[in-house]
Amino acid sequence: MSNNLMAGFADTLTPREVVKELDRYIIGQDEAKRMVAIALRNRYRRSMLDEKLREEISPKNILMIGPTGVGKTEIARRLAKLVKAPFLKVEATKFTEVGYVGRDVESIIRDLMENSIRMVRKEAQASVRVKAEILAEDRLANQIMNPQKKPANPLAFLLNNQPKEPELSQEERARLSGKKQEILEQLRRGELENTELEVEVEEAPQQLEVGGASISIGDITGGMMPKKTKMRRVRVSEARKILIEEESEKLIDEDAVKEEAVRRAEQQGIVFIDEIDKICGRGNQSGADVSREGVQRDILPIIEGSTVNTKYGAVRTDFMLFIAAGAFHVSKITDLIPELQGRFPVHVSLKSLTKEDFAKILTQPDNALTLQYSALLSVDHIRLTFDSDAIAAIADAAYIANESQEDIGARRLHAIFEELLEDISFNAGGDMPETEVVVNGEYVREHLKTIKDVDMKRYIL
Repeated sequence: MSNNLMAGFADTLTPREVVKELDRYIIGQDEAKRMVAIALRNRYRRSMLDEKLREEISPKNILMIGPTGVGKTEIARRLAKLVKAPFLKVEATKFTEVGYVGRDVESIIRDLMENSIRMVRKEAQASVRVKAEILAEDRLANQIMNPQKKPANPLAFLLNNQPKEPELSQEERARLSGKKQEILEQLRRGELENTELEVEVEEAPQQLEVGGASISIGDITGGMMPKKTKMRRVRVSEARKILIEEESEKLIDEDAVKEEAVRRAEQQGIVFIDEIDKICGRGNQSGADVSREGVQRDILPIIEGSTVNTKYGAVRTDFMLFIAAGAFHVSKITDLIPELQGRFPVHVSLKSLTKEDFAKILTQPDNALTLQYSALLSVDHIRLTFDSDAIAAIADAAYIANESQEDIGARRLHAIFEELLEDISFNAGGDMPETEVVVNGEYVREHLKTIKDVDMKRYIL
């Protein structure tokens, strides 16, 4: 295999370009963006080295410290999406020490592998899509010509006792070939999309949960039994999707998919462990706190580098990038066990959002909430826009609410928008004509209970 383990993904992205891409979705937090951009580039640099030296270089894991809603998860998620790397977000509080009831930490790697398999299979399906469409179309034409009434009998399949098709004369073959060509042309012109027909589809095999991994009943029998099928009555448009999916599965090399998925998880996988501060031991441990340090000790081998058995084979964690995050309001970083602290050498602090940050969040990102709500309401013929005074008032309300109540960062904006646009969202729809609605500062101040509550608190002693 080539030394270029990340060819086509991060080889053209410099740290500056990574930060520029992250800026499209995340406001502020420049230090955190720089750190993850450097970590990403170092993975590419490592991939270009000689194999002997490459094995000696491990990723420098990152610990993000900051309140909720300031962009910790979004930075990691966007980073993984940017380089098409397998990504998994987990909460540290979901896991328990070995011997307690709950999820074991090795399920982190099994879940990451599932994401990697899904990603690689999707790419493989895209590569065979054209051929699968042609084969599916041919099956559709055959199904329309000769409707199948019931699925094949598995017992007849095993005994090789299936009825044989009668021999056709040359004239009959020519007639059927002409009819099939006519149906194919109708399918390509989209004339039969609403026609109903019965198609034979495979039933999903039952899964058994063994040691945290799912095992198919078919795998136990070694694939000796034919796959169970059933008849579904669907329209041609739906049947085409089903058959394309089936034909894609036949064309894909599953062994190659597994091999690539394991490689990608090992070399490019990113695991984001949130709420790591919640598993810090504090003073005398008792009750619910008793297993906290145990969880840290169980997570440690995965982050240090170990081999985890999955249903796709053994997966090494030595070169995965781990990004941990926590608010650390009650506990301190030093409350983590020393070994775990040592596995996160890069520490970066994220700041609480200011009024200016909220105003930028509402206008600058590609997925800004103002754009999202405008798009949603345009479905019901509402052309929604926000003037600069409204943006300033919303940003002010979010900042004040976070200061006076719990600081939940940018998530405060979701609550504010739902409250602000409640009347508009409720009354929109039906046969309403095209309507233009401009939200201004006065409208915001009138409709936000958040602002009124804060104003009232000024007079309460």
